Amino acid sequence: MIEKLSLTCDRVRSHWQLPCCHSYCGVPVRGKDMLIYSHVDTEQKPLLLTGHHGEIGAMTFGKGSSPVFLCSASADYIIVWEIELCQMRVKEGHVAAGIVIGTLLDEVVHLSFCYSDERVAACSGRSVFILSSKRQEVIFTLEGHLGPSTSAEFCPWNKDVLISTSEDRTFKVWDLKTGAVSYQSFVLSAFPLISACFLEETRQLITGSTDGQVWCFSLHDDHKFHLVSKMDLEKMEKRHQLHQETVSHQAGEEPSEDTVETTKPVLKIASCSSFTDTNNEQKKDSSWLCIGSFDGLYVVDLATSELLTALYFKDFPHLSITMANSWTISPARDNSMAFLVTSLFTPSVVLLELDPCDLGKIWACCKGFSVFPSSPPLPESPLNARLKETEPSHPEKKGGTKDQPLVFHSKVKSSGYTSTPRRTMFSSKTNIQKNRSSSKPNKNTGLLFRDYPADSEAPTTPHAHLSVANKPVYCLQYSGDGKQILCGLGDSSVLLYKSSLTGNPAVYTGHDKPVSSVSWSLNRQCWLSASEDQSLRIWAHGSTDPAFIMGNSLFSKPIRDAQFYYLDKFLLFASGPSLYLYLYDVDTTHDDIKRYHQRSVVKLAKRFTTPSPTYITALSAVNDFLSHIVLLCGSDRSIRVFDMNKSTVASQLLDAHCRAVHCITQNKGSMFSTQAPDSYNLFLTSAVKDGVKIWDLRTLRCVRRYENHLNRCHPCSAAISPCGRFIASGSEDNAAYVYDIRSSSYLHKLQKHSDTVLSVTFNPATPERAKSLSSYCSGQTANTEVDSAVCSRMSHESETQTELRQHLPNQLACVQHSWNCNEDC
Repeated sequence: MIEKLSLTCDRVRSHWQLPCCHSYCGVPVRGKDMLIYSHVDTEQKPLLLTGHHGEIGAMTFGKGSSPVFLCSASADYIIVWEIELCQMRVKEGHVAAGIVIGTLLDEVVHLSFCYSDERVAACSGRSVFILSSKRQEVIFTLEGHLGPSTSAEFCPWNKDVLISTSEDRTFKVWDLKTGAVSYQSFVLSAFPLISACFLEETRQLITGSTDGQVWCFSLHDDHKFHLVSKMDLEKMEKRHQLHQETVSHQAGEEPSEDTVETTKPVLKIASCSSFTDTNNEQKKDSSWLCIGSFDGLYVVDLATSELLTALYFKDFPHLSITMANSWTISPARDNSMAFLVTSLFTPSVVLLELDPCDLGKIWACCKGFSVFPSSPPLPESPLNARLKETEPSHPEKKGGTKDQPLVFHSKVKSSGYTSTPRRTMFSSKTNIQKNRSSSKPNKNTGLLFRDYPADSEAPTTPHAHLSVANKPVYCLQYSGDGKQILCGLGDSSVLLYKSSLTGNPAVYTGHDKPVSSVSWSLNRQCWLSASEDQSLRIWAHGSTDPAFIMGNSLFSKPIRDAQFYYLDKFLLFASGPSLYLYLYDVDTTHDDIKRYHQRSVVKLAKRFTTPSPTYITALSAVNDFLSHIVLLCGSDRSIRVFDMNKSTVASQLLDAHCRAVHCITQNKGSMFSTQAPDSYNLFLTSAVKDGVKIWDLRTLRCVRRYENHLNRCHPCSAAISPCGRFIASGSEDNAAYVYDIRSSSYLHKLQKHSDTVLSVTFNPATPERAKSLSSYCSGQTANTEVDSAVCSRMSHESETQTELRQHLPNQLACVQHSWNCNEDC
């Protein structure tokens, strides 16, 4: 940060709005006059503007670059000046003059031009005056705030929309066609709102308060605002400092000294989209915000609600300012940003300029990874483990001639002694019609020959419903071809349905407690189920008896997220602080003599243990292709990247959420869809009270956050569509939310649910969606509605009402539940 100009003013004033644009900045002198300085040539003599009789309270430049307008306000006049014209008049020996557009509007604290520079908004008392910038005319007087108005901003994409903030802790959206309020917010904070700005790229509104709270709202065409995210500047700073300390510790550097905590009011907010990286000549992310506060400048990533970097005044000893009283942020020349900052304790004003290269040192992070392996497994890698190949043992046959057939045919025609005598003679068959369809091959036009459409719309309409009585649904998963669906129930059984939900399901029993997870193998010839009874069973497709059972006190804690791994070579699951990797071989043949002898083989390949206090709460790995990466989430709120090839934790992210992660989902796509290779490095995590985050494995950074859904106490999970364009999440407000992966605002809110939606997932084969809902209350039935994508998990053992709703054109599955607090339930 470079100090280009240091000025002295008459006195210190709280939250003083001073003007700054790409070419000029200004300060009041002697209370009622102004000096306008040039950015380009700081040695140029400043322009003196006189005309006010009272003390100037607010100044601002217009939005245009040519001509440049300046508006200044005092208790007696509001004057608009054209800078170039005033400079010409001064050169000719005349006094610079402006146009008086308002008189006697009391003390004005904030001014703002519209984007065409035709109108000016002036905040005075509880009112906002809309004035013409060409003549003395009050177009509208907007009244409605219960406290003094603090700021007003015009909407950049709709000239007839104005936002105003007030000390009554609310903001109002005004329709400038009628002068009426089109939207009024609820009370956002216990402290006044003092700043606001619009983001044209995402059509969002950002507002901040004096206690460091920042809110992001999405603006729709109906002028209805929806809360996208809420941020706390102080909490973001603490997370950022913790991350920096972790990076410094890994690099062997000494931690920074302790700092004094201070309040961090949001004095000014501006978008960083005008920054340009000189290295790659690409614009920075439009979700980056610059927030000016007392102690420095904060750069926040709005998409992730995380602090990217903080530029403190104390870190720049050459600056003549230590604490800020007010900020004005404006784009400057050469793709930089200009800041006009007033000092909090001294009557001084400084003009600062920030080079884009300074923002290149953002968020130091560990080395990134990829789900695709860059080398074959090491010789000592557990991925090379194999089962011993054994010859099939057959009992020795004694007396070989005894087992020889007596005839040469497999079937012997009956002699007919036991059949009834024939009473009719031979009769010829005439008029035989050929079956033409039998001569032509039956072409299979099923799912195997259709690709998942990459341009399908998000699900919006319910399609099918299925009711299952008195059976809570804990987990759901579709087969890889999308033709079948597994439902793990709370009565310790598993149901296997067709994806169309027609016909009776196949029932699999054997567990003693609710089924917590189910998983299909890649070849769909077998699947597994894990239960709260600390056992795991492998089932061969078509057999109601398990191929083998893993239990008998092998595991001390319930099994979490059991799945097939490494192209069905291994079984992967977690129990307590341990991660297990098992080899297996499913053999469904039986000896008639030893009918109950289990011929399937399972062998422990490797066991990995996390630090003792840390239990694994969720895990994920890719089975559709070879990958060495396993993602582990711990009870210490961390995410660990485990390299199975090297049998070590390659990296970890501390405090990934404010609570322990209960769901992690990778972007695995499906056999019916093709995505860009880098897309498979994305994964989702969900935590209570912390929404859904999407992470990039290549940078180990959170790249976006989704918080529109409600998740305060239940483990609501999330899923990525096979096309990689949508994200669905369960919610506690009896709905499922569908997001565009590129935006933090939700696309659709799928309602008509009777209770909390716990889990969602998409069909891998067709652009359809299914969901599962559950409501806990004795005496109720469980409704199951399925479409083509289901994954649900619950952790309670009472009666459920489950609904799996099928949606077109994208199928999603959700699980919903609630508790009845009545003592009779």
